[in-house]
Amino acid sequence: MQAILTLTTFGSLAALFYLASWAFTAFFIKDKQPRLLIKRASSFTWVIAIILHGTFLYLPLFKDGLRLDIISAGSQVFWLTNLVLFITTCTRKIEILALFILPPTIVLILLEIFTAGSGKFVNVNGALGSHILLSLLGYSTLFLATLQALLLSLQSKHLHNHRPGGLIRSLPALQDMENLLFRLILTGVVLLSAGLITGFVFLDDLFGKQVLHKTILSLIAWVVYTTLLIGHWKQGWRGKKAINWTIVAFVLLMLAFFGSKFVQEILLSK
Repeated sequence: MQAILTLTTFGSLAALFYLASWAFTAFFIKDKQPRLLIKRASSFTWVIAIILHGTFLYLPLFKDGLRLDIISAGSQVFWLTNLVLFITTCTRKIEILALFILPPTIVLILLEIFTAGSGKFVNVNGALGSHILLSLLGYSTLFLATLQALLLSLQSKHLHNHRPGGLIRSLPALQDMENLLFRLILTGVVLLSAGLITGFVFLDDLFGKQVLHKTILSLIAWVVYTTLLIGHWKQGWRGKKAINWTIVAFVLLMLAFFGSKFVQEILLSK
């Protein structure tokens, strides 16, 4: 009981700090002349939230294992997405993505708190742990790339219509946004490739009946992402084509990961 209360405290505080960071970020982006103090407050509360969230997720790892139910897995993906995004904002002016990342992160933390004890713990050894970590990092980076693609599409549309709003004006130049998109995709594909390789090497049932569709969809998504990167490198693919390919690949990836969990944990459990 005491352990649950401790985890609940960490999770609740993480949600509060994420909310504070979202408010500071929204004010910082909306203000035409943002004050340095507000930006620092946004970064500080964000870092604290990420630390608390990580503690909430991984403190049980040292005693019981890791929860990999659909809510816990989603929470881990969003924690890693926040971490990757925060690191990226240290060199790139894309704080606007936090406005879309933080609310669902808060919702998932609250859902995880209210469903505490319902998810089974999984003992994670070195091989399985490396596969899970690399896969989650790949999903998180490619999720961030998808948000970047959607934002790039919105930015391009507004600029072509000569109606850049306040949020659009806060973004870097279109070319810089596109370059960042392909950097994120390349990083995500490298991580996803490492996750798939560790799965092939260390897991015996990667093509088992329970996970066959997950493996196949993940491989198809990897092919789509890789084709996009090659097309960008060889043929100069960009703009709307790159955005559409990014979205299609991510939908396949999420069907592989969360789709399989939804079927197994919700549909088949009834």
